[in-house]
Amino acid sequence: MSVATLKPENSIPTFYVGRSIFITGATGFMGKVLIEKLLRSCPDIENIFLLMRPKKGISIDDRLRIMLSIPLFDRIRKERPNFADKLIPITGDVAAESLGLPPLERKVLVEKVSVIFHVAANVRFDDSLKNATFVNTRSARDVCILGSQMKKLVALVHVSTSYSQADKPCVEEKIYPINVDWKKTIRIAENVDDHVLRTLTPKYMDSFPNTYTFTKRLAEQVISDYSSTIPSVIFRPSIVISSLVEPVEGWIDNFNGPVGMLVGGGKGVLRVIRLDSKIISDFIPVDVAIKAMIIASWKRGLQTITRDSSIHVYNCCSADVKAVSTSEVIEMGLKVNKEIPLDGVLWFPSVTIVKDKTLFYLMMLIYHLLPAYFIDGLLKAAGKKPMLVRIQRKVYNAISSLEYFLMNVWKFKNKNFLDLLENLPPNDVADFGYAYFSLDISEYFRNCIIGAKKYLLKEKMENLKASKIHYERMRWVARIFRGWSIIFISWLLFKIGVVNYFFRTVQDIVDIFQA
Repeated sequence: MSVATLKPENSIPTFYVGRSIFITGATGFMGKVLIEKLLRSCPDIENIFLLMRPKKGISIDDRLRIMLSIPLFDRIRKERPNFADKLIPITGDVAAESLGLPPLERKVLVEKVSVIFHVAANVRFDDSLKNATFVNTRSARDVCILGSQMKKLVALVHVSTSYSQADKPCVEEKIYPINVDWKKTIRIAENVDDHVLRTLTPKYMDSFPNTYTFTKRLAEQVISDYSSTIPSVIFRPSIVISSLVEPVEGWIDNFNGPVGMLVGGGKGVLRVIRLDSKIISDFIPVDVAIKAMIIASWKRGLQTITRDSSIHVYNCCSADVKAVSTSEVIEMGLKVNKEIPLDGVLWFPSVTIVKDKTLFYLMMLIYHLLPAYFIDGLLKAAGKKPMLVRIQRKVYNAISSLEYFLMNVWKFKNKNFLDLLENLPPNDVADFGYAYFSLDISEYFRNCIIGAKKYLLKEKMENLKASKIHYERMRWVARIFRGWSIIFISWLLFKIGVVNYFFRTVQDIVDIFQA
């Protein structure tokens, strides 16, 4: 049966034939993978409009050209050399009111777009409430306003996060009410002085750990309030990390989540981390998440708003299917490092996991900060630019921002999400299906580290022999340093009389028992 004779309900690519898509967050991690997958697996899409803003003096056309040159698009570049012809960058900014869209561009979107993927978000945990509200909450409102004007809209997919419900130990695939008014929050962000708002933020957020989860939770309420007129999907991925298979194994372009910890540990920069070793990590490969998003848009788009006015909610999570603790992830990473070390490690890779907060601060001082000051001092003396203290500050800030998620556990129900991957039209199993239960966790994280080495750190696998030699050299440096440290501390304790005091105490006890 040809594609032309298939009905939209029988094929995801057929559903997208002749339809135009609007994507926010197109230049982000998930946005780029979404673009590549749509163009490769749904080749008869009419156009994909990408909301973009000029950045650092680079126009949106040049930004798109630069983005399409990365290895992520190598496969489709070979299969469909003219794939970029379907991509149309649109001037705008999710942080600006009304998405910063000029009138003409807005008119084109209203006339042509059938499916919206609202992927844009500010994922910084330490961002101000004002900026997080603009990017994460107000943009959702403005996307809904735009969507309500679109004449052909069949699906709006809003990408939220599983941790938007961080105040609940068990998160189901449904909409939860919230006491905070999103409209009022937007007005506050628009009118209250930023300094005053920063002071009030902790009390205003109540039990939420950071502005990211709080404003993403409000955004869900925005979608809920507009869902009576817009066919909507709320898609909640957990921690989105390296690709599993598509379009290449291990693709990643950021240091967020466990991959950042693996890189930090592999480079010898991260040596101490505070977490509960029993806590189970919930992660999702980016290509699996993107497949599910596209399937969700197809499923939502088959039903009109009059026939189905419900919001389709999906917790895109590994849940109990592939349970693995963060400590196990770190252990796997260190094991892979022996086989595939990163280039130029600063110290022999070894990560100590602690749960006690006081002990963590003490070990951070000993293992991170003091060596950083010492090495930076040597760099200054040699006339070179110091860098390690600055790096360690970033490491500390990153660990601190993740602390809430490394010390708490959630139960994510994900039946709807698993149904998306399992109940596909036969024609789409090859392109969109995935045997989730057969995932080899060890092999996956091995590919994560290789991907980080190649795509994040721009290291060449051809240099692996030299990296292994340096890795072994740093192993001996660490052993020698540890030995001299023990000798020095023993000498110091002896000099201040601690050892003599200990032996005198032991002798006194012996004398008492012999008396």
